[in-house]
Amino acid sequence: MMETLGSLLKSPRINEIDIVEIIIIAFFIYEIMLWIKNTQAWMLFKGLVMILAFAFIAAVFNMSTILWLAEKAINVGIIAVIIVFQPELRKALEQLGRKNLFTSIFNFESSKNAEGRFSDKTITEITKAVFEMAKVKTGALIVVEQEILLKDYERTGIPLDSIVSSQLLINIFEHNTPLHDGAVIIRGDRIIAATCYLPLSDNMFLSKDLGTRHRAAVGISEATDSLTVVVSEETGSVSIAIGGELFRNIDAEYLKGKLTFIQNRSFDVKRFKLWKGRMRHVKKDNK
Repeated sequence: MMETLGSLLKSPRINEIDIVEIIIIAFFIYEIMLWIKNTQAWMLFKGLVMILAFAFIAAVFNMSTILWLAEKAINVGIIAVIIVFQPELRKALEQLGRKNLFTSIFNFESSKNAEGRFSDKTITEITKAVFEMAKVKTGALIVVEQEILLKDYERTGIPLDSIVSSQLLINIFEHNTPLHDGAVIIRGDRIIAATCYLPLSDNMFLSKDLGTRHRAAVGISEATDSLTVVVSEETGSVSIAIGGELFRNIDAEYLKGKLTFIQNRSFDVKRFKLWKGRMRHVKKDNK
């Protein structure tokens, strides 16, 4: 009897595998909570917590009718949660696939140039075209692809597969031409497609004076890690969108600097968003 009691009181043995499992589980719980907090799923999650709290109270006080309804609804509830959370779940899976851990192990983009994502000549041609169009207020929307392939958006446009040149970009966005409406997608040193449709951002904090081009630029930067250049047709000002953030009224040197930055390295969207959130808190505290 004493031996049995002694064996029960002994602390469980924890080996290396148990520690690894604890770390993995903690990491996934942290990522799930962070994802819920940073998406529209946060309000839905709080609603689910309220429902679970009522179910717990019903269990404590043995409210049989409520418990019976909860039991019958649980299967339908799981399907309903998947349907309601579908956009957030898709975005979470996209972010998971975006992590450097997977891209370093599974190098699917073998076609990327080992010396850089694109050449210095491409940077010069894009910058020249953008500010030539800005002078005459020609609206333009140019998406520069990074790690995440833009195949889905490429299919919505007209395939070109042409070398990047300032003359071609200017001709594409010239008024009353067949290709001027929509976005151009650049992969490496080539213009892959034109007249592409991009998702519009539903960010309520964007300025009300921004048009469809700017909202599309922010929208594609929220869904992917691309850098998008926008030329305003009304003012001729140049802006770039990356990581869900819009940088307005930039000059040629600023644009060249951003293109040069992503030329040889990947833009970490997740780290940028965390930094952006911290900076907002700092601004609020300063106020």
